[in-house]
Amino acid sequence: MGEHLVNKPRIKYVHGDGGMLDEIKVLWETLNRHHLSVSPYFKDYYLTLTFEERKHAILQRASGGEVRVDLALDASGELVGYCVSSIDRWLTGEIDSIFVTAKYRGQGIGRALMEKALAWLNCKGAKKKIVSVAVGNEQAYGFYSRFGFLPRRTLLEQKKQ
Repeated sequence: MGEHLVNKPRIKYVHGDGGMLDEIKVLWETLNRHHLSVSPYFKDYYLTLTFEERKHAILQRASGGEVRVDLALDASGELVGYCVSSIDRWLTGEIDSIFVTAKYRGQGIGRALMEKALAWLNCKGAKKKIVSVAVGNEQAYGFYSRFGFLPRRTLLEQKKQ
């Protein structure tokens, strides 16, 4: 008897450079609201952080390097996920931001986006690869550990009074 397949949506993946960052704005804002909702200490940071500020920070960090944007589009062309990765002049690769809409989670889209970003970083000769996880979003550790990312240190930041 044939294998029973669950109806998985057809996903098209496209990629480009930092010039594509504006395409992720709506999904990035959804991710930022998630971080706002789970942050125990820095809600004011997420409340006031704008997409333009985050975009500028990514481009600035990658100055002298490169930025890659991977997009996941459903059959209708709707953006359902993205991954932004960068490599700086010292060959440190970073997964700067990754997000898949709730409706499409658990279908391998995040995995595919990570694999594409990591393959690109490997191709670019990244000496090390990093990802930052916001405090309150620790459930993401399991996802990242599947790709070999493990906690190395904890950075504490003084909260403005």
